[in-house]
Amino acid sequence: MSVFRTQAPIVAKAESVREQFTGERHLLANYARAPIEIVRGEGCELIDAQGNRYLDMVAGIAVCALGHARPEITAAIAEQAATLVQASNLFYHEPSGTLANKLAARSGLEHVFFSNSGTEANEAAIKLARKLAYRKGETQRFRILSCEGSFHGRTFGALAATANPHYKEGFEPLPGGFAYTPFNDIAALEQAIDETVAAFIVEPVQGESGVKPADPEFLAAARRLCDRHGALLIFDEIQCGMGRVGTLFAFQTFGVRPDVVTLAKSLANGLPIGAALREGLQGLHERYPAMFAPPRGLGLMLGLPVREPYEAKAIVDRARVAHHLLLNAAGDNTLRFVPPLVISNAEIAEVLARLARTVAEVAAEGPERKP
Repeated sequence: MSVFRTQAPIVAKAESVREQFTGERHLLANYARAPIEIVRGEGCELIDAQGNRYLDMVAGIAVCALGHARPEITAAIAEQAATLVQASNLFYHEPSGTLANKLAARSGLEHVFFSNSGTEANEAAIKLARKLAYRKGETQRFRILSCEGSFHGRTFGALAATANPHYKEGFEPLPGGFAYTPFNDIAALEQAIDETVAAFIVEPVQGESGVKPADPEFLAAARRLCDRHGALLIFDEIQCGMGRVGTLFAFQTFGVRPDVVTLAKSLANGLPIGAALREGLQGLHERYPAMFAPPRGLGLMLGLPVREPYEAKAIVDRARVAHHLLLNAAGDNTLRFVPPLVISNAEIAEVLARLARTVAEVAAEGPERKP
């Protein structure tokens, strides 16, 4: 946590919206928050200060895999808080060892390093790759290769590995030794990986760029090329892992085993119970081909690309205000669906009904009107 005095230009853009929430008067306005105040959650719903209930297709951006305020999770948190909250990394303690053992057993990987966030997990993976090359005496091997369209976090190392320039604006110069290659382009990958690459880090499903799955052949080629040139293969499963795409680890869906897997988000919220939204999204694409491109994604990590001049954000705003449906706009004008993994068939049907009404209203008004 940081407390500091800042300058007006940093906060002015969101000041008028934030003023209505008196409890957030001094909260730095560095995120474009929707103008509602969430006070509690139940299952797959969020509830605002006025008592309005929203079906939640965001789930903390793929964090709340088992929904909100699940009684057994609440009880486990309370029980642990009553015994031990923090002991530092100077000692062993049972919960970390138990979780590490389970993750190792389920993944087939041997060692687990815990941190506080997905960004820190990616930082650790990057440092691991460089330290391994250093200890092997391969001083020329320091480059970290990632994909165009990637998002790996907001700390300086993870941000340097993120190819999207939007996230980097205002933070340069970033650490050196990072390079980028087109996503799902095997020929380009063959040219990019050589004996100077310490690691290739890739998301099996890119989330922030608009829910774009990797081709299995691309990931298989990455495994082969990393083996050939002595580089580590790192799968960033922070958003797509922990059951999100149908298997506990995304690499199990693609049939490619990495050297390192980074996790966060749903890791703290248990194992999955899944259902699929793809058929309904495909129906919207077929009904409104001028508004939507074909949907993409896996399991309960789905994207519905919006065709210009329509805007995903306008659909998100309309769904929230008019139909109490919480959606998320990501990447290149795409609606992102990452609901709790415990969502029921009845709730899925209700989501699709509210989404269909939203889309019908936007289509009737045309792309020039804003909700």
